[in-house]
Amino acid sequence: MPAAEGDVAADDLLDGELVLEGRIAVASNDTFLGRIGTTVVVYKPVAGEAPLWDFPDGTLAGREVAAHLVSESFGWSVVPRTWLRDGPLGPGMVQLWQDVDPDADAVDLVSSDEVPEEGWCTVLDGTDERDLPVTLIHEDSTALRRMAVFDVVVNNADRKGGHVLALPNGHRHGVDHGLTFHVEHKLRTVLWGWLGEPLRDDELEGLDRVAADLAGDLGEALLAHVSPLEVSALAARCDQLRSAARFPAPRGHMPAVPWPLF
Repeated sequence: MPAAEGDVAADDLLDGELVLEGRIAVASNDTFLGRIGTTVVVYKPVAGEAPLWDFPDGTLAGREVAAHLVSESFGWSVVPRTWLRDGPLGPGMVQLWQDVDPDADAVDLVSSDEVPEEGWCTVLDGTDERDLPVTLIHEDSTALRRMAVFDVVVNNADRKGGHVLALPNGHRHGVDHGLTFHVEHKLRTVLWGWLGEPLRDDELEGLDRVAADLAGDLGEALLAHVSPLEVSALAARCDQLRSAARFPAPRGHMPAVPWPLF
């Protein structure tokens, strides 16, 4: 579940001093670790977003906030609390930092002769840098199933294994949702383990909640972060998945998984 917000009031998270403590070097866009009072956060300034050919410049931070809004509508806490505010490097996305379990991996790449017999789904087979057979796997868990449903709806183009955080309490968070909500099909994910399987009742109910909310406050709130066409496309994907009532298969000419995988 979300990291503790320390002794900082909600208003202070929006307006309190954001102090940077270091840069997260592995991120493709400028990403910083910071604090607001005692609350540890991730800060991604809009000014530090790398230009992309298929997403409008300066929109990734807003898309991350939009992803959190949809997560809240689902009611599954897929995305940690995320909001827009000013910071030392200008306006940007701020998200509650999550302390992960160092001994747990919800997505893994293992030797093909070491794939667990139970509790895991196989995504794809390949070879490593030594030409040895390896297999990409992920947990067969409620939290990851829900994350996969969420990714279909928001059209997540970048669900890498490293974007799935395994928390010590067993919950799984998804992060890095800047490449979402495109009107064209962009789904690229490592969570293909339930391909073709029927959706469960709780997953269908989540889709119903999002569809209902899109007709009201959620639809209005999203317009502050993504275009009207993207909101309409979101609603269409939600309806299509609800109608099919099963996990979709990859389609289109783009790769079905992101690269790198982690």
